[in-house]
Amino acid sequence: QVQLVESGGGFVQPGGSLRLSCAASGSIFGINDMGWYCQAPGKERELVASITRGGSTNYADSVKGRFTISRDNAKNSVYLQMNSLKPEDTAVYYCYGDGTYYSVSGRAYRPFESWGQGTQVTVSS
Repeated sequence: QVQLVESGGGFVQPGGSLRLSCAASGSIFGINDMGWYCQAPGKERELVASITRGGSTNYADSVKGRFTISRDNAKNSVYLQMNSLKPEDTAVYYCYGDGTYYSVSGRAYRPFESWGQGTQVTVSS
């Protein structure tokens, strides 16, 4: 299967910046869409930003102009630059990716949808 591992979360004061990184590993043939979701306490997981293999991006209205998503296809990685952070951005951030991997046991290419374990972002004074 395919594993996604996030890094870069932490504690920051309002107005500060953080950069999240996520790297996919495994027998990856290709990754289509990658993205970042967040989940605050008591709320459902929601989309923050997504990016296609070709670089087309989509953002939640609440982060437009403040967050920037990017990816490095050669490294199977996706990034989220978070600027002008607000207390309401506090949440666990999850990396997402879907595409195709090679199943050694099945000797076949199979689709995958994978999530990272999540990284905590806390914005507070």
